[in-house]
Amino acid sequence: MSKDYMRYDRMVEDALRGVVRRALNEAAAQGLPGNHHFYLTFRTHAPGVDIPSYLVERYPNEMTIVLQFQFYGLEAAEDHFVVTLSFNNQQERLQIPYAAISVFADPSVNFALQFQAADDDIKELDVEGEEFEPTSSEAPRALPPAAPKPALPPRTDGDGAEVVSLDQFRRK
Repeated sequence: MSKDYMRYDRMVEDALRGVVRRALNEAAAQGLPGNHHFYLTFRTHAPGVDIPSYLVERYPNEMTIVLQFQFYGLEAAEDHFVVTLSFNNQQERLQIPYAAISVFADPSVNFALQFQAADDDIKELDVEGEEFEPTSSEAPRALPPAAPKPALPPRTDGDGAEVVSLDQFRRK
């Protein structure tokens, strides 16, 4: 198999993260129309995530937030978004890079995207079992076992949300 110097897997992932960015931009500008609401699961220790330390302690790996009725000050920038949510009757400002998002779902229309960790966050194992950071000149060889993905919220109309996985486009 030929080496993919173009990194189409990254291009597809970036394009799909653009869908999340655009959805958040539209919600920030116009609010959420109809029954639309977003579930966003993100890695709490990813670079650029800025959330209160007590939330990181409570959710050491991943956290899911819901943007539906009570969210304030949503701003969607080029590489991250910020939003104010209430936790135990205290408002907190969260900053989350799109690269930290592992699941984006809008259950009102059976839409969901599932993302892999950004290359900077993936530690791979070489043949001897030692960790190394992948570089652009070195093709990925073996990924560590994936953490279980959080379950999407249950649907009330009986239909299950379809999760679009990018694994089929990744090199094995």
